[in-house]
Amino acid sequence: MKTNKITLVILTIVAIFATSCRPKNAGTAIKGDAANKSYVAPGQYDEYYNFVSGGFSGQMSVYGLPSGRLLRVIPVFSIDPEKGWGYSEETKPMLNTSHGFIPWDDAHHPELSQTNGEIDGKWCFINGNNTPRVARISLKTFRTEEIIELPNSAGNHSSPFITENTEYVVAGTRFSVPPDNANGDVPISSYKENFKGYISFISVGKEDGKMDIAFQIECPGVNFDLSHSGKGKSHGWSFFSCYNTEQANTLLEVNASQKDKDFIMAVNWKKAEEYLKAGKGKKIPAKYVSNTYSDITHSAKSEMRTEVTVLNAKELKDLCYFMPCPKSPHGCDVDPTGEYIVGSGKLAALVPVFSFDKMIKAIEAKDFAGDYDGIPVLKYESVLYGEVKKPGLGPLHTEFDDKGNAYTSFFVSSEVVKWNIKDLKVIDRVPTYYSVGHLCIPGGDTKKPSAKYLIAYNKITKDRYLPTGPELSQSAQLYDISGEKMQLILDFPTIGEPHYGQALPAEMIKNNQVKIFKIEENKNPYATKGEGESKVVREGNKVHVYMTAIRSHFAPDNIEGIKMGDEVFFHVTNLEQDWDVPHGFAVKGSNNAELLIMPGETQTLKWIPDRVGMIPIYCTDFCSALHQEMQGYVRVSPAGSKTPLTFSVGKQAPAEKPAQ
Repeated sequence: MKTNKITLVILTIVAIFATSCRPKNAGTAIKGDAANKSYVAPGQYDEYYNFVSGGFSGQMSVYGLPSGRLLRVIPVFSIDPEKGWGYSEETKPMLNTSHGFIPWDDAHHPELSQTNGEIDGKWCFINGNNTPRVARISLKTFRTEEIIELPNSAGNHSSPFITENTEYVVAGTRFSVPPDNANGDVPISSYKENFKGYISFISVGKEDGKMDIAFQIECPGVNFDLSHSGKGKSHGWSFFSCYNTEQANTLLEVNASQKDKDFIMAVNWKKAEEYLKAGKGKKIPAKYVSNTYSDITHSAKSEMRTEVTVLNAKELKDLCYFMPCPKSPHGCDVDPTGEYIVGSGKLAALVPVFSFDKMIKAIEAKDFAGDYDGIPVLKYESVLYGEVKKPGLGPLHTEFDDKGNAYTSFFVSSEVVKWNIKDLKVIDRVPTYYSVGHLCIPGGDTKKPSAKYLIAYNKITKDRYLPTGPELSQSAQLYDISGEKMQLILDFPTIGEPHYGQALPAEMIKNNQVKIFKIEENKNPYATKGEGESKVVREGNKVHVYMTAIRSHFAPDNIEGIKMGDEVFFHVTNLEQDWDVPHGFAVKGSNNAELLIMPGETQTLKWIPDRVGMIPIYCTDFCSALHQEMQGYVRVSPAGSKTPLTFSVGKQAPAEKPAQ
C-alpha cells in the first residue's frame, strides 16, 4: 500500500507540472528578430560546430550553429551502411568487445578535449552506455580513432568527463554488479553483499591520444549518474552524482526514492596516483578490448587485454568522500572557477550548490555525519554554499557562461532557468518544448565558457514538427544568451535521442581538417597505387581483387572465373587526390553494405556469391557527370567450373558479325 501511494504521488506531481508548465502558445514564443540571429546565408559558414550524442543510434552527429544544419553523422559504436563502418574488413575490428562483435550501443555524452581547462580542438570523446566503452574521435578527420572497453562496469553512463588537461577520461558505472573476477552467479537479492560500483580513470596520450585504463576505484554498490572533474583550485578531484543509495534491486522508481538525500561523491585522483606509486593498487584479472584505427594503414586492429589495476575506496579512507545531495541527483557540474559544485536532485524543488573550499575544510576537520559502506559522509551543512530556492521542478543539468551565471535545465517544468552563482538569485527563465534534458553552452563546462548561445536537448517534440507516425523527431533548441534575458531563436530536429552536446568555435578546427589521404603514404597491405597495378589473385577458395577507383571507372571492371564457394575480397583504392571526391562500391545482392572510400584510401568488401550468374558492381557515391557509367560485371560460375580467372578494364567484347 505504501509503495502504491509513493508512486501515485510522484506520477501526480510529474503530470501536473508536465501539463501546467507546458507553454500555452508555442507559436508566438519567437520574437521577430530570431530569424536574423540564426540565419546563415547560402555559402557562408556557421560560427560553431555542435557535437551531439545520437543516443540509441550509437553515433554522434555534428551540427552547425546558429543554423542548426546537420553537417555529418560520425559512426562510432553502431554499424553504418552509408559509410561502410563496421561492414568493411578494415573497420570491423573497431566494434569488437569481450562479448564479440557488437554492432550497436547507446551514446550519451560527447566531451571535447581540454588543455589548461580550455577546449583545445584535438579530440572528442563519447561513451557507449550499453556495452561499456569509451571512444575517441579525431577532429581532423571527424572519424572514430579508438574505442576502449571498460571491465567491471555495466552501463557506462557517468562518462566520459575529462580532467582539465585531458590527463584522464573519467567513467563511472551506471549499474553496480559483481566484479568481473568474482562469481556473478549469486542471488540478485544479495545486492548489498556482492555488488560493487567501479570508477575508471582512462589515461590519454598527450600527442597521439592513445587511451589506456590507468586504474579503477572499487566503490560501494550504488548507481553513478553523471560526473565532472574539478578545475583551477579543485584540479585533482572528480565529482560524481550517485543514486540508489538504498541499494535496491527492483522497482527503483519507488525503492530508490526512499531517502531524502543521495550523494555527490568526491574522488581525489591525485591521491589515487600517490597510492599507485606506493604500490597500493591490486592487479585484477579482467577481459576487455582496445581497438584502434590508423589513417596510415586505413585499417583497425583489436587487442584483448587481461588485467586492470584497482584501488579500494573502502580500504583507502582519504580517496573518496560523500556529500549528501537531494535524492536521485542527475547533474554534477563544476563552475569555471572550480569552487562551486552544483548538484541536481531530479525530484527536488531546489538546486544545492556545494563549496570546494568548505569541502576541503570539512575533510581536514573530519566533520563527518558518519560513513556509508566505509566511505566518510560529510555533513550537508558543512559543505553547502547555498541553495537556489524554488527555481523549478526536476533540475537535471547546469552549464555556465563567462559572466558568473549558471543555467539549469528543468525536465518536469520544461524550462531553462538562469541564476547567479554568487547570490543564487534567479535572473530569468524560458520555456522549452518539451521535457528538456541536457544543456550546452560552448565551453560551458570549461574555464572559458562563451556567453552567446545555449542549446537545449529535448526529449519530446509533440507539436513542433510535421507528424511522422507513432514516433516524432527528437529536438534541439537554440537560445541567444548574450543579453540579460534569454531568447529562443531556433529549433531543429536531431538524430536519435540527443542526450548531451558540446560546441567549439569553427575557427578553431575548420582550417585544420584532413582533406585527402596521400596515396604515397597509404600503407594498407592491399593498396593498389596505380591502375597498372590492379589485379585479381586466387589463393585457394579466396579471391583477392586489387581494384582502383577514379572518375569514372573501376579497374578491373570485368572479372570472370569466380566460382560458387569462393570468398571474394574487393580491396578498392580511391586514386583521387582532390578534396571531397569519395567513391562508393557495391555488389548486387551482397549481404554486406557499400564501401565509401575517401581520396587516397583503401577499403575492403568481403563478398560470398550466393548464385551462379552475372553480378553487376557499381559506384554508389556521385563523383562526376559519368558517375552512372562507373560500373562493371563479375561472372560467377558453378563450383568446379573450368572457367579461367581473368580480369580486364577497357577490353570491349567483340562486335557480332552481321547475319549472312
